[in-house]
Amino acid sequence: MAETVEAILDKLRALREELEEVFLERPEVIEGILSAIVSGKHVLLLGPPGTAKSMLADRVCRHIEGADYFQWLLTRFTTPEEIFGPISLRGLENDRYERVYSGRLPDAHIAFLDEIFKANSAILNALLSLINERVFFNGDEAVDVPLVSLIGASNDLPEEEELAALYDRFLLRYVVDYIDGEEDFKRMLRLGDTVPGQRITLGELNALQEEIGRVEVPEYILDLLYRLRAALRREGIFASDRRYRESLDIVRAAALLSGRRAVEDEDLFVLRHILWQDPEQIGAVAEMIFDSINPMERQAEMLLEQAEDIARVAMREFADEEESSRAGLEAHSKLKKINESLHRLIVRSQEESRPTARLAEIRSRIESEHNRVLEHCLGLERGLETEPGKQGMQRGGFSI
Repeated sequence: MAETVEAILDKLRALREELEEVFLERPEVIEGILSAIVSGKHVLLLGPPGTAKSMLADRVCRHIEGADYFQWLLTRFTTPEEIFGPISLRGLENDRYERVYSGRLPDAHIAFLDEIFKANSAILNALLSLINERVFFNGDEAVDVPLVSLIGASNDLPEEEELAALYDRFLLRYVVDYIDGEEDFKRMLRLGDTVPGQRITLGELNALQEEIGRVEVPEYILDLLYRLRAALRREGIFASDRRYRESLDIVRAAALLSGRRAVEDEDLFVLRHILWQDPEQIGAVAEMIFDSINPMERQAEMLLEQAEDIARVAMREFADEEESSRAGLEAHSKLKKINESLHRLIVRSQEESRPTARLAEIRSRIESEHNRVLEHCLGLERGLETEPGKQGMQRGGFSI
């Protein structure tokens, strides 16, 4: 089964790359839509008309063999018949009020509803149960629907209080704007009609959905989420418990798409598309996510900046032999303390079962700066050991 899942993941990654070639400046949106489909969640795209929102949803569905797609533009005059199907005349003859929903939203695997917040109350109630419980109440019968993911689009946020529940049903939220870069704009103008290439089947999609449940969420990730929630609340940014709980499926999907069977810190960055209520909060949420979920890497990055500054100052005084020696010894003392601090961060990360690859990379860069200072300012060769406390240098037979 593992080989089959890996093969499907390769297809999904190939699909992502193919979509990114057509939908320029949309990598995060594409990643989000694919993660939503794999995890069975819903996506909201906010932005002006003409930003290829419906085209992207349609293209994704075309890449899934066997998936039925439904698309509609809602207005305040849209009727339930347009979305859920006409009333069955045969049913009325038998005193049953039911709809013929073949080819309509209750029959779709993937759906795109443009201007979704213009749904009137007659549509809204049926829409909520269909999105949340995957159930369509057709007369007296509760029908299970095959809906995998609903992609909604709107130019603006909802203002009516009755739409708050619908807004909350969209776990992932993206602000989509016009293409900004000059080269990307020119590439967009040159794009021709393309035929969908890479495909996956509904069965393969179901296999990935099952695999998501097997992706491990380490205890330290849950600790990070708790600290993140506290930090966001202090800034007046609130999300429901349900939202945090459902976000774990998206986080698992992010890990799986990256080829991992356990969630790591970097997978939590997708939360910046989940935890905001207003687009003005996006920047603050992203910053707090970085500060909260990766404190040791942030500290390590700061240590690296300090080491680079120390080395830069020492190298500036290299031309003066007397000053070079003094600056070199001073820089050596500071860099040694920095390396010891970094070593403690690595030990802490290992004790908490956190990934340490980035910390090891930073340690290597700091040691490189240290060696450069010692070689150029003091004429020393440094023998590095695995533990900072055991590092030594030889000069005239004395250890420094």
